[in-house]
Amino acid sequence: MCGSATRALKSVSRAAFSWKPTGLPQQTLAAAISRSGVGLHSGAKTTATLLPARAGEGRYFVVEGEETRVAAEVANAEAHSPLCTTLQRGSARVRTVEHLLSAMEALGVDNCRVEVGGGDEIPLLDGSAQEWVMAIRDAGLCAAKDSSGQKLEKLAAEIYRPVYLQKSECFIAALPSSRIRVTYGIDFPNVPAIGCQRFATVLDSNVYSSKIAPARTFCIFEEVEKLCAAGLIKGGSLENAMVCSMSGGWLNPPLRFEDEPCRHKSLDLIGDFSLLAQNGNQGFPIAHVVAYKVCS
Repeated sequence: MCGSATRALKSVSRAAFSWKPTGLPQQTLAAAISRSGVGLHSGAKTTATLLPARAGEGRYFVVEGEETRVAAEVANAEAHSPLCTTLQRGSARVRTVEHLLSAMEALGVDNCRVEVGGGDEIPLLDGSAQEWVMAIRDAGLCAAKDSSGQKLEKLAAEIYRPVYLQKSECFIAALPSSRIRVTYGIDFPNVPAIGCQRFATVLDSNVYSSKIAPARTFCIFEEVEKLCAAGLIKGGSLENAMVCSMSGGWLNPPLRFEDEPCRHKSLDLIGDFSLLAQNGNQGFPIAHVVAYKVCS
């Protein structure tokens, strides 16, 4: 979960990119989707219902009991949101949005109304984005139309000057590239079963679905008590998160990938970059995004 990456996005200079036509129409879901499950931090059983939206509306959340729409945009991201990405506008707030937004961004769900019931948190499901991917593929996509019945061309931000942000040993960079690429690194020197990992890939919907979406969230066993005392991970369990001990290794194997932790951090990063999207356009830029330990 990448609150740090979200804050980094707010510092991106508009002089470093320009909006480029993709030649593709903005898309939305062809049918509604609904999934229920436990919220990671609240522990409440919540439901997220995804509905088709008009072209130009973008992705936004409507929380039960609130009238305000919360657009999935950087401007609504909370600066300090431990272990998840939180969006807020006025009194309306929605937490742990990164897995769902990651799947929608990667599969091209550009416009979508997400209704959240039972609490203010997106259900964690199995801790990955795999179930969202399967649901989106089952529902299908179609060209979105605006209120006048017109299709809108999808734009994407193209990076043409390197952008770089560093804090201590953590950094994130976006470099000019003709294709979307992601390189991510993590290092857990006190947890030998995880250790130092690197994951790099060209990013498209098929690569995302097979190599990134199945990767599950994880935590360190020795940190669980501290997180619980802070009022976090009330809904966490061995069924929706991988748990690794500093001395004993993984408590609930097998892993889906040898480098599953690093792939999951890449999943979170894509979810946070989706917040660059506005008005139904692409969020993740046409760039090579290189990150090291920015998701925590």
